[in-house]
Amino acid sequence: MKISGKFDVTLKPMETYAEGVEGSNLGRMSIDKTFHGDLSAESKGEMLNVMTPVKGSAGYVAIEQVSGSLFDKRGTFVLQHFGTMSGGNDNLILEVVPDSGTGELTGLTGKMEIRVENSQHFYDFEYTSA
Repeated sequence: MKISGKFDVTLKPMETYAEGVEGSNLGRMSIDKTFHGDLSAESKGEMLNVMTPVKGSAGYVAIEQVSGSLFDKRGTFVLQHFGTMSGGNDNLILEVVPDSGTGELTGLTGKMEIRVENSQHFYDFEYTSA
């Protein structure tokens, strides 16, 4: 199955453990999302990111716990992010963590793509449920 919808996101800076070196800036942020559409859910997570001295080059990893409903199935699952940017071109891998689904979402697998159009965030979620 493949679904699409909008989501709202709020990122807030958090205290970091490590310091950047040689001009790289490390950051840590909280993630709060509300998904709308066939995925009606909220998520909370954390992101670690780095901005390099080269404009347009960066990286991040994140984990977010999603709770709500996918169509009429209720439960939770975890999304893992791995993203890099080089010269302004981004590469993002965003997948459901294996065996993280609970409730009626037990056995859920899938991957998600994120798009931003006119300051609005959208998701495309391709998944398989048990």
